[in-house]
Amino acid sequence: MDARGLRALSIVLVVVCSVAAAVAPIGAAADPGSRPAALQAEDELALEDADQIVMDVFIAENGSALVTVDYQFRYGENGTSKAAWERLRTDVESDTEAYVDAERTKWNDTVADGANETGQNMSLSNLSIATENETALQKIGHVEVSFRWESFAAVEINQLTAGPALSGFTLDDDTRLQFRWPAGYSIYENDGQPQIDPSPSNRTDDMVIWRGSEVGFADERPWIVLIEDGGSNANTTATPSNEGPTMPWTIVVLALALLAAVGAGGWLLGRERTADNGSKREAERPTQPDGSTGSASNAADGPPPELLSNEERVLRLLEERGGRIKQQAVVSELGWTEAKTSQVVGDLREADEIEVFRIGRENVLSLPEEDEE
Repeated sequence: MDARGLRALSIVLVVVCSVAAAVAPIGAAADPGSRPAALQAEDELALEDADQIVMDVFIAENGSALVTVDYQFRYGENGTSKAAWERLRTDVESDTEAYVDAERTKWNDTVADGANETGQNMSLSNLSIATENETALQKIGHVEVSFRWESFAAVEINQLTAGPALSGFTLDDDTRLQFRWPAGYSIYENDGQPQIDPSPSNRTDDMVIWRGSEVGFADERPWIVLIEDGGSNANTTATPSNEGPTMPWTIVVLALALLAAVGAGGWLLGRERTADNGSKREAERPTQPDGSTGSASNAADGPPPELLSNEERVLRLLEERGGRIKQQAVVSELGWTEAKTSQVVGDLREADEIEVFRIGRENVLSLPEEDEE
């Protein structure tokens, strides 16, 4: 090859190398694995990024607890983007087992710390995870983690002591912790002092609530003592007497007869009032196109259930049932878990939207009665 041919070959080689050098960076930039981690993680959510975390602990009579941790994401204006929430929701639903494993590992560590703190034999079981999407005006996405915590509370005859198992647990500003207990139990009082620490943000007959923005835990854990109704709720013990009754039996029998008469009269009077009120409500009910009366028209006139908040759905159900319904019926009608139902009921009661009382061992919800002039 002469000198002219060598020169031409050199020029070709230089051009080829220059093109290869220019193409290589383009290929690298197109590789998604080479992008900065900050860009890859942009707008991605983890459970700990929730706008609010509600930890509900229902304490059973045997000391075990049903725990539900509700991670709430408010999406829309001034909140989490809807796209970010939908990505997290899809990720949880498509790779549920991975999230279950991660939550089980985290909570197993918490249970182990609680066992070391209390000396009780604790364990975690039946952990599950689910998502839910509210379509109310304030859009909220939920990721709910539920599990059973064995020996969460210490059991002693008719008392339950709960809280020390949460060794090292802290309340952030966006975290809410609530303890609930079965009907037939109440907070133990010693010399008139409720055995609960710290003082809760809110307290009802069957629930206490601590909000991280309002309270802090001494020694980084809560503490509460519950006693079965009918047990001793004071620091004194009754002394039995060997003496017979000092009141003549005749007086006792007459007093009982008088009480029975008063009770019967009150029952008849109440029955008449109930009948009158029922007739009045029946007359005020709007007539349906088919000539019948009832509350169906109220439900039809209002917005569909998917546009109502959880609280509004409970209030509508109460109105449809004449202003009174058992809490367990709300669970069945709306298809919610007991933990979620108790949380919504607690919020409504705290806002004075409803009243809650017991019949036997069941909670009954009712709309507040308006004072009549």
